[in-house]
This record gives sequence, structure tokens and C-alpha cells, in this order.
Amino acid sequence: MRLELVKNESKYWEFIRNLRNDPRALPGFIQQEYIEPEQHIRFMMTHGERFYICLADNEPAGFIRVMGEDIGVATHPGFQRRGIGKFMVNEMVKLHPDCVAKIKLDNEASIRLFESCGFKKKYYLLEKNVTV
Repeated sequence: MRLELVKNESKYWEFIRNLRNDPRALPGFIQQEYIEPEQHIRFMMTHGERFYICLADNEPAGFIRVMGEDIGVATHPGFQRRGIGKFMVNEMVKLHPDCVAKIKLDNEASIRLFESCGFKKKYYLLEKNVTV
């Protein structure tokens, strides 16, 4: 399988939104509310340049972004366990070597992914009255 990380373009916006709203992927995200098309377009118009798409044999397989220093990644469930997340993280770290990953404590897959890419646990963030 040939993997390539490409800059985000408007043709990928709906892929990002669908993956972001996918019930199989949703538990891994800190913010879990449903994203409406109009809301997503506005967001992408402002922040879309911070996103990259992973193409697996020219098919979108996941996305990665850095906002501030925070790196976030999502692999389409149909492409998981094929090294795509690790490929995206390693490629993005080349562009943003000082990025950090904010991961939910129960997101063991993401913790393993980022640790396999050389990230180390450093902080816990404690919030009061948070519903998950």
C-alpha cells in the first residue's frame, strides 16, 4: 500500500467531516458533538490549512492536523491497524517537531500510537464537573 500525506483541499472537507462524525471514531475525540455541514465549512475556511490527508493508494484513509501545538489524528476505521496513523504522526512531526498530543485517558489506541512515535506522557489534565 502506497501512503502519501497531502495538504487539505476543499475536496477532502466532507471526508474529514464524515470521519469526525463517524460513531466508530467519535469516542476517540475530546469534543464529541455532531458537526453540521455549514459549521464544518466555516471551520475549514478558517482552519483547513492546518489539516493534511493521508492517501492510501490514492484513497483518503485519515487526517491529521496541528492547531497551535496540539496534534490530532484520525484514521478511517476501514484503514485502521495498517500503520496509517503512525505514518501520519511521523510525517507531521517532521513539519511540527514541537507538537504535543492531548489524548483522552481511555483512548488506549491513541496513547499506544503516540508512544510508538516517540511521545512520552508528561501531564494529566484534571477538570471539574466534566461529562464524557
